[in-house]
Amino acid sequence: MDAAVLREDMVDGLESPPREVLTDETVAIAMRDVPRHVFVGDERTAYADREHEILGTRVLAPKTTARLLQALSIEEGESSVLIVGVGVGYTAAIAAELAGSRNVHAVDIARPLVFEARANLHEAGYDEVLVDRRDGADGLPEYAPFDRILLEAAAVEPPRALLEQLSDDGRLVFPRGTHRQRLEAVSPDGGRERFGSVSFDPLLVEGEQPGAVERNRTAREDREHARRHARSRRGWEQEWVQWEETIDS
Repeated sequence: MDAAVLREDMVDGLESPPREVLTDETVAIAMRDVPRHVFVGDERTAYADREHEILGTRVLAPKTTARLLQALSIEEGESSVLIVGVGVGYTAAIAAELAGSRNVHAVDIARPLVFEARANLHEAGYDEVLVDRRDGADGLPEYAPFDRILLEAAAVEPPRALLEQLSDDGRLVFPRGTHRQRLEAVSPDGGRERFGSVSFDPLLVEGEQPGAVERNRTAREDREHARRHARSRRGWEQEWVQWEETIDS
């Protein structure tokens, strides 16, 4: 069957009962235009509402992708977007349809996925999307600020660097939590908007790769909390106490 017909069927299924997860027409149009089979590599199953695993990372099911993009609320042709955890590039391609390829930037901590995303985006016609290998918690400060940031990995709190790279009226969407997660949108002023439950892999830290036996999500967050605590202390609390005197027995 023609891929365009399969895309139409996929989107129709997301808009109709029993799923009814896709309600934003601009996102629906973008998902109808992006050739998902280029990113999945299997035209027979690319348009089924299911996940795939490629190079140790999950390619989100279409219904999950739709929920992310709707929560992100990209303004067509006007938003500067950062995708953290680009994976194979499918979400970035939909963002490019909404914001324009030149306005979309993406990072991933895994070099093989960066190469895969670049190749897929090139084949699908989104050459101008910039994809770089970075620790996602650091964002992409060279191109900040961003109107929209999508973190496709779970965290207890959004990394400080990502919040600092938002524009004044920006919006960061991420899965909040550990075992039980909820999709959440945050703004620089501390405003929050909560959506439904989700299930994502944790945000990797530098040195980890997808598919590793253990992913220490808390390592980065522990370092960040320690830095915040150190900044909050003043005066004598920051100085070492040196016990130089000895007690003669």
